Amino acid sequence: MAKKTQGNGRGIPQGSGGETQQRGGPVLTTNHGVPISDNQNSLKAGQPGPTLLEDFVLREKIFHFDHERIPERIVHARGTGAHGFFECTDPIPELTRASLFQKRGAKVPVFVRFSTVAGSKGSKDTPRDVRGFAVKFYTEEGNWDLVGNNIPVFFIQDAMKFPDLIHAVKPEADRGFPQAASAHDTFWDFVSLMPESLHMIMWAMSDRAIPRSLRMMEGFGVHTFHLVNAEGEATMVKFHWKPKLGMQSTTWDEAVKISGADPDYHRRDLYEAIQAGDCPEWELGIQIFDQDWADRQPYDVLDPTKLIPEEEVPVRIVGRLVLDRYPDNFFAETEQVAFLPSNVVPGIDFSNDPLLQGRLFSYLDTQKSRLGTTNFHQIPINAPKCPMHNFQRDGMMQVQVPKGRANYEPNSLDEAGEDPGPRASDQGFVSVAAFTEPAEEKRRIRPESFADHFSQARLFFVSQTEAEQNHIIAAIVFELSKVQLKHVRKRVLAQLRNIDESMAQRIADGLGAELPPALPPAKAPVDLPVSDALSILKHPAPVEGRCLGVLVSDGADGPVVEALKSAASAAGATVKIVAPKVGGVKLKGGELLEADEKIDGAPSVLFDAIALVLSPEGADQLAGEKAALDFVSDAYAHCKAIGHTGPAKPLLDKAGVVQDGFFFDLSGSNAEALIEKLPIRDWSREKKVKLPV
Repeated sequence: MAKKTQGNGRGIPQGSGGETQQRGGPVLTTNHGVPISDNQNSLKAGQPGPTLLEDFVLREKIFHFDHERIPERIVHARGTGAHGFFECTDPIPELTRASLFQKRGAKVPVFVRFSTVAGSKGSKDTPRDVRGFAVKFYTEEGNWDLVGNNIPVFFIQDAMKFPDLIHAVKPEADRGFPQAASAHDTFWDFVSLMPESLHMIMWAMSDRAIPRSLRMMEGFGVHTFHLVNAEGEATMVKFHWKPKLGMQSTTWDEAVKISGADPDYHRRDLYEAIQAGDCPEWELGIQIFDQDWADRQPYDVLDPTKLIPEEEVPVRIVGRLVLDRYPDNFFAETEQVAFLPSNVVPGIDFSNDPLLQGRLFSYLDTQKSRLGTTNFHQIPINAPKCPMHNFQRDGMMQVQVPKGRANYEPNSLDEAGEDPGPRASDQGFVSVAAFTEPAEEKRRIRPESFADHFSQARLFFVSQTEAEQNHIIAAIVFELSKVQLKHVRKRVLAQLRNIDESMAQRIADGLGAELPPALPPAKAPVDLPVSDALSILKHPAPVEGRCLGVLVSDGADGPVVEALKSAASAAGATVKIVAPKVGGVKLKGGELLEADEKIDGAPSVLFDAIALVLSPEGADQLAGEKAALDFVSDAYAHCKAIGHTGPAKPLLDKAGVVQDGFFFDLSGSNAEALIEKLPIRDWSREKKVKLPV
């Protein structure tokens, strides 16, 4: 018989039988509750012997590990989420019977998931991409899922084209790349052949597609829905989420560098904000209109490639969304949450939007495939928080224990199985009477009212500031420069001429290409009134929620650092201390200032503005370090405000920056002035630096 060992070489105490003793906490058990005596060693036939098949503890542990990953979402695979609540601030019982809109101050719990669309679960947070903005309301009448994006329109008009769109933007089929990127042949080939996508392209090539933070982007329900009141009267509606912190984006050069410095930038930002008590908040707004108004518009409100300008139908704020708790377990909650556009409650209904109609089928189908069971609604994150009862039974992973003899209805054995009579019409979901023309023969057809593909694309472009227009043009130039097929580039340019002639010419010049003749549009575009609501930069953003990066050295002036922290805190902003070493620095008075980040691990792209609080010796030393030079030169190139003490001049000079109105001498009392500039950029620098914007 083999001799029992008394240790395992790692200092883990063992009992007399060689089993590992657990260090505190609940006793480890198998998934079936059997206590485990040793979670360190598999069962063997003697000391040097083979592992035994009868070791059910080992088999269960390995089996569970082998199956602990589920198929990732085909789209929106990379995401993060948070718990919170929705509060009604302006009741609208005259518009809807939905319980969450009946009383001022009424709250319901929510779970929100933000995501990118094109990339895999292991991609990065900051690609140029659409962002998903999905909200699950746990109401007293069941779950309502408002499954939207941070852009109010979409690429396609009919769900029939959705698989083609996603196949085109995903890594190319023969080579498996590029990942999480639209800058390649297949995507732009699709775009060039589908002019209905050009409005969405304007948004996707704008700064909206590279947000500074998930907390600083808008959200949209995209489709037209219906609100239905207690009398059964229906009103058409579009849903909007307005961020309390205002909108802000990165530049493209920042987005590229952030993805290298911190591929988890957005999820880390959301997590840190919630942990610090700076709970992200949005207002829920609605645009309401009737069929008569819709019929008078030069576009179809059921066309998902179109928006309703806020100047035409103002957004009415009816509630607020607050995220105040990060998930306890990412997999159990964020990864397993299942959003369904078909999850609506009494008082909210669908429209005949053909893209929405396809989503009503697709999402339910994909959740069954991804989560492996028709009972995915029993997973806690998906389960309603109100009573639930029906006669659907069994199925894989059934964890409830329904009681009773009957599993059918009507039946006379179960009270709930009896004919509900008028109760359903009083309490249950009732569909809106459809607004349809007299019955026609069944056809595969696109409505003529969907034919104008360029007017709103033009509206979006002309509504931007000059800096934003420059960014759109540069983004398209960059994307098309990655397209190897010349005929695809040519066809895109021909389509772009229908949006804006000068824009198309500048893009052609950026590519070094001739501008081809415009492709004839299905319907001639018209000029629409400028909509300032479509611009980010036309709307000043608050300082709250922004972050200042302060680079310090040994011998730095402590009162200056404290003044910056005080000014930032008063404005609702945060400060992160960056130092040559993560252990921190000794200030002029000898006290230790701990650092949040090391200089080569915290480039200035992670911050909204920077400050240099340096001693003469520290400035000289940092002037010889590439990471410090990049810290300054990148902040300057990205048009950010820069604060500095007098001794920082050698570092500024070595970085080659030219001081302007966005530089602040912190030797005086300029801390507040610097903090005020956190959400603002000096876009005039772009012409000086000539980065690819």
